[in-house]
Amino acid sequence: ATPHFSTHTRKVKMAALTVSFAGKIGATAPRVANARAAGRVGAAPAVRGTPLRVKSASARVASRDSLRVAATATEAPLGVFKLEYDISKDDATKSASWKEPVIVAVSGAAGQISNHLLFKIASGEVYGPDQPVALRLLGSERSREALEGVAMELEDSLFPLLREVSIGIDPMDVFVDADWALLIGAKPRGPGMERADLLEMNGAIFVEQGKALNAVAKPTCKVCVVGNPCNTNALIAMENAPNLDRRNFHALTRLDENRAKCQLALKAGVFYETVTNVTIWGNHSTTQVPDFVNAQIGGEKAMDVIDDNSWLETDFTPAIQTRGGLLIKKWGRSSAASTAVSIADAIKSLVTPTPEGDWFSTAVCTDGNPYGIQEGIIFSMPCRSNGDGTYEIVDGLEINDWLRERIKKSEDELTKEAECVSHLTGKMGGACELIGEKADTMLPGEA
Repeated sequence: ATPHFSTHTRKVKMAALTVSFAGKIGATAPRVANARAAGRVGAAPAVRGTPLRVKSASARVASRDSLRVAATATEAPLGVFKLEYDISKDDATKSASWKEPVIVAVSGAAGQISNHLLFKIASGEVYGPDQPVALRLLGSERSREALEGVAMELEDSLFPLLREVSIGIDPMDVFVDADWALLIGAKPRGPGMERADLLEMNGAIFVEQGKALNAVAKPTCKVCVVGNPCNTNALIAMENAPNLDRRNFHALTRLDENRAKCQLALKAGVFYETVTNVTIWGNHSTTQVPDFVNAQIGGEKAMDVIDDNSWLETDFTPAIQTRGGLLIKKWGRSSAASTAVSIADAIKSLVTPTPEGDWFSTAVCTDGNPYGIQEGIIFSMPCRSNGDGTYEIVDGLEINDWLRERIKKSEDELTKEAECVSHLTGKMGGACELIGEKADTMLPGEA
């Protein structure tokens, strides 16, 4: 006979786990309760149970003071690791050194990029082998079923560090107490769409998500924006989340850095790990500036190792700027897998100390920057971290005339983008000049 397993009759053996994890994951309610009472937060969506015992944020909040209440036949189980995981069977030598769980919210969680990234996070590859994670996945009404499928695959992968998975379609629910928010979801650029139209369309999404982060995320939440145009989307989210530190907002340019390292290594005939000190300056667009002037190969200046300025200026630079579009032509789809790898790399660069003398690229707020870039925009620059999630901009890089001219062009583009969305950032009065082919640039990854 086929065995029957009931998910509603298992005994709860949670005392030790509740004591260990409740302070981080369970205490989520006050800001959400206040926001709901004020009418700022809508009702959380009903979420059908999956083998991972996925629960909605509202169910999590309602049960915060009673994590040991067993699920009933009429109520979806509230998390296999919270209510049905037998802590007595845990490997004490393994879990004793674990940190408190980190809450990671991910938008666009049913998309191709997330499909690669979530498994890296759950495995411990990104935040570390001693860092449990709680995943909060944000989708849309259309992607709800797909989100449940993602949760089922996460369960089937048997990740010990994955302590919770929640899904929802309201950022006010999903972003509750988030330590990290990875904003991957965005609407793609359609045929004939001006860059200004794309900024307006996606701007509304990041206004909503910025306000949600402001209302319910931890004030220390680190935000990485991937959805394009990512620099200005990050600006919109940042300006709508004044409760969060402006330095905690990032736009992803790590994929561009990785591509630059690859091409420099191939040209020099060396392996990728010997290429260091690569900076991407500016916007994640075709105005981005991959810096070969300060790059190093095997500890020597890349320009000396390659000794071919013509190639560096006329071949290397446009190759990085247009790499995404070329990949689409070859592959027939955008670079989801390598983007996921670069997101993981970007996070690891913030949670592990930067090697001495090296740096990494990330687009951050320009307030107080040492290179004279206009303040109040999100601009990719060289950064270092001590491993606690914070960073400092690396000062003193050589900026020759070739770099300076191109950095200025990318700065001007981002300034114009900021003016186009001034009505979304509380700075009315800007005039949008990103209209027409001459004023437009193609995003990496767009055909």
